[in-house]
Amino acid sequence: MNNRLTLITLFALLILKSFSLVAQENTWLTKYEQSGFLETYNYEETIAICKQLADYSPLVYYTSFGKSPQGRELPLLIIDSDHIFEPTKNDKLILLMQAGIHPGEPDGKDAGLLLIRDMIIHGKHLELLENITLLFIPIFNVDGYDRFGPYNRINQNGPKEMGWRTTAHNLNLNRDHIKADAPEMRDWLQLFNKWMPHFFIDCHTTNGADYQYALTYMLETYGNMDQRLSAWQTDVYEPEMIRGMKAAGFPVFRYVQFRRWHDPRSGLRCGAAPGMLSQGYSALLNRPGLLIETHMLKDYKTRVDATYEMIVQTMKILNLNEQKLRHLINEADEFAASQDFRDQAFPLGFRISETDSIMVEFLGVEYDIEPSPLTGGPWFRYHSDRPVTFSLPMFNRNIPSAEAELPAAYIIPVEWQEVIERIQAHGIKMQEINEQIRIEVESYRFENPVFRSTPNEGRQTVSAELLSITEERTFHPGSVIIPLNQPSARLIARMLEPGSNDSFLQWGFFNAVFEQKEYAETYVMEPLARQMLEQDPGLRIEYEAFLEANPGLTKNQWMLLNWFYSRTPYQDTRKNIYPVARIYNTSILSMPGSQDAE
Repeated sequence: MNNRLTLITLFALLILKSFSLVAQENTWLTKYEQSGFLETYNYEETIAICKQLADYSPLVYYTSFGKSPQGRELPLLIIDSDHIFEPTKNDKLILLMQAGIHPGEPDGKDAGLLLIRDMIIHGKHLELLENITLLFIPIFNVDGYDRFGPYNRINQNGPKEMGWRTTAHNLNLNRDHIKADAPEMRDWLQLFNKWMPHFFIDCHTTNGADYQYALTYMLETYGNMDQRLSAWQTDVYEPEMIRGMKAAGFPVFRYVQFRRWHDPRSGLRCGAAPGMLSQGYSALLNRPGLLIETHMLKDYKTRVDATYEMIVQTMKILNLNEQKLRHLINEADEFAASQDFRDQAFPLGFRISETDSIMVEFLGVEYDIEPSPLTGGPWFRYHSDRPVTFSLPMFNRNIPSAEAELPAAYIIPVEWQEVIERIQAHGIKMQEINEQIRIEVESYRFENPVFRSTPNEGRQTVSAELLSITEERTFHPGSVIIPLNQPSARLIARMLEPGSNDSFLQWGFFNAVFEQKEYAETYVMEPLARQMLEQDPGLRIEYEAFLEANPGLTKNQWMLLNWFYSRTPYQDTRKNIYPVARIYNTSILSMPGSQDAE
């Protein structure tokens, strides 16, 4: 009888324990799982689950790396198996992964939270933390995420509700990495420079045509980062990642654009990212970056699962290559700071060759193109249930769009404080001069500036023809010298060489230099212009060429006489002159009266 009671008691205890385990399992099911993979956490729920994970496990630390314009915390989870949550004490590879830079694309947030939950609750994938400290930003654009609703991504198949693409200032954070207009981005830059991650992942969901891939990806291997790091990505990381993803049931392909929008048969294009984009920015700092783009037409569960698997595969490869990647990054930093780097022609940007291509197999779907009875334009009708493998040309050879010879340093006048402060936000070393100096420098004169007619990310962007000039200039105390003998030399050159489309010049920080502030009355210039023509017969030839090139100005008296005014000693000699100067004399870097800027 007693034995029977004991067995009954043990059986009851086992049932209670199983119920307890089931209850614990249910407690740690995410909203994504509880909803049948159809919903995602809102901002407040995301913060709550992040704090819950940190409270539960000593492996997880929750913090905020800044505040949004609307006062929301920018959340950060740090996961480390040795409970080390400061970069100065950490000797592992640092992996920075972010989601929600575009809040309508929350796939990476749910995938990251699932992975962290699986690690600390279920003990799954814990080995991935052996050589890696994971920094996870579940939502970067928190104010945009708070615009939570069902109508934010018309092209996208779930979740039921999601955030809005831009910040409270209507800025796209993934166009802001260099100009750093958004306060959130300046906080992110401080985080990035504090940790200097060895690898970076940015999670997105793409728009575009229909095809079979649940996930496409981008790696910066087209010339905008150190050659050895590019080779490691193409020779080691990429093939291992592709094999792992295929084995997990997710064939992947490079993120591409089509030569004709929505039309895969037109051919594929794949190119280097500019520095305004996240992985383009990290490449300029000698840090490999992976862009994940899940396919918006796939269901939400498929997209989250694919992102989860991509993170796992990446962490596996990083663990196996910890020493090698660390060595390559150190070499890249040293080379970027060297004279050998500055002796090369530096590419200011890239364009894709339209004549060179390779043939690739692309897992697409059948589609028809019909003329739209509504608009007359092409109407693409995709048939997802009819997969097809296309043999397509892929145009992936990138050519420098412009190049520059790099100086020993740049110098920025004290009056351009906004530019100085933005560069400081990137953690770049600079020296501040504390006494007036006059030195010979090289710079640029701009000709034929062209301004964008509509705003671009809150700015009026500009491009212009460049003419190199050499002159003596006076620089006042507070001006800063930015030497290129530092690992961020690529980034510095992209920001300060005006021929780069990443430059502060093209982003509109210097637009005032294009404005004419003094002028002449027509009744004063009329006799002076006639006198100038009499004294200089060659001037008439120039004037006639100007009239021929600008027929629209033939009846614009003020503009015609202003042409003559610009050739008098009264003209503004600083108009169209780039304020930033280039220095080749390295002795200036150790001159007395300068000190490191804070």
